[in-house]
Amino acid sequence: MRELTRSDLQTLIEQRGDPAVTITMPTHRGSDLIQQDPIRLKNLLDASERKLKEWGLRSPEARALLEPMRELILREDFWQTSSDGLALFRTTDVFYLYQLPLSFEEEVSVSDRFHLKHLIPLLSGDGRFYILALSQKEVRLLRATRAGAEVVELENVPTSLEEALAATERMRTLQWHTSTMTPSGQRRPAVFHGHGGEEADRKDDIRLYLERVDRGLGEILAGDDAPVVLAAVDYIMAMYRDVSSYRNLAPEGVVGSPEELSPKELHERAWKIVAPRFQDARREAEERFRKLYGDGSALASADVAETVRAAFAERVDTLFVAVGQHRWGRFDPSDFSVEQHDEEQLGDDDLLDLAAEQTFLNSGTVYAVEQSEVPGGGVVAAIFRY
Repeated sequence: MRELTRSDLQTLIEQRGDPAVTITMPTHRGSDLIQQDPIRLKNLLDASERKLKEWGLRSPEARALLEPMRELILREDFWQTSSDGLALFRTTDVFYLYQLPLSFEEEVSVSDRFHLKHLIPLLSGDGRFYILALSQKEVRLLRATRAGAEVVELENVPTSLEEALAATERMRTLQWHTSTMTPSGQRRPAVFHGHGGEEADRKDDIRLYLERVDRGLGEILAGDDAPVVLAAVDYIMAMYRDVSSYRNLAPEGVVGSPEELSPKELHERAWKIVAPRFQDARREAEERFRKLYGDGSALASADVAETVRAAFAERVDTLFVAVGQHRWGRFDPSDFSVEQHDEEQLGDDDLLDLAAEQTFLNSGTVYAVEQSEVPGGGVVAAIFRY
């Protein structure tokens, strides 16, 4: 399963194709509805093929472009490992596939660029965090949003105390052999240092294990600032807080052994901890927009064209954008003109998508929400930097 990172999203935003196909759909892990998912994909691919013909491709060209996606339909193993949502991106040069903890609307887009605003909630704004489940027997890292959580594949991270101690013992053996040989090749006695007893040794071992976990996680989370919620028994949690170099550990944690908790259970308990933080930030942004907009300030807008221009000018600080809604048209970067259409025309972009992507690229905060949750009653609500 491929995880979505900020770097991935930036690559997708910058990718261009002629054409570029975007397909999103909900999937149903652990449900009887999973049997419907391959049928959903087949129907969406049929719709994609029709759009590609409208774009100008001949039938053999359209079928060849979609073939890597069609191969998924008959792969039972693929559907058995699905998440809550599936996102597929295809040009003649690239094919990206993401199974993600976010349920998507069924949607097909054919343009010269991918349509991506439905992915942004995973990486910006409302509710992106991690859960680190720690015990002596197991380490799990989950990437989460308010919608759900996915286990992250760990590299360079010991998965248990036993594994960390085995690596330490190999190192000690190597050091012992090295330290007991003189430069001339003669063996000399090894020197051993005393310890503070069995209990102290055990604490030292656990501390070493947690330090190595933290070092590995530092590589995985480099450049990230999402909060991390710890799930562990009291003493493990306290020791990890003492050794951790990550700057955004949530002050509260899920206390108790996490070994028997499923990702869903961990998510439910961790979300209760971080939800107030996200909800407060979003509420403050909503109130700020309403005040600025109500006062007629030039620092707030609910106009689609103005918001798109501001996003490309790197002026948007915070953006609320309606998921499941589209405003079709074209943006010309040469003169910052915006053309809007009542219905989608060949070569159109979703202007809401453009605004969300550019805000994200320029380090703004994006809240992709239901239209009823967009302050001001429109499909966008933007707060400008200047």
